[in-house]
Amino acid sequence: MNSRLFVGNLSFNTTEEAIREAFAEFGEIVEAKLVTERDTGRSRGFAFVEMASPDAANKAIQEMNGALLDGRPLRVNLAEARRDSRGGGGGGFSRSRGGGGDRGSRGSERRNRW
Repeated sequence: MNSRLFVGNLSFNTTEEAIREAFAEFGEIVEAKLVTERDTGRSRGFAFVEMASPDAANKAIQEMNGALLDGRPLRVNLAEARRDSRGGGGGGFSRSRGGGGDRGSRGSERRNRW
């Protein structure tokens, strides 16, 4: 089972360290990555957290989905394997279905119009 989580609905002020601290009580964290805008470095409002075990991931989902972090209720679920639109096999992970609306798609639509 996958132990990589999508964490959505983050405050733009939430730091990677705050995410690590919030998830550490559920088990060892392999990686926590706050996703930021390429040009500005500003948070995009979501992150990925990889837990060391599937049990830790399940526990984190149960406890953190809907929990408040920096005043916002989190959306936490398993991350789906990324679908590579360029056709070369999918590495990495993407946001899970239902894990944060279309918040991240607006930027790519804007870029693709030009």
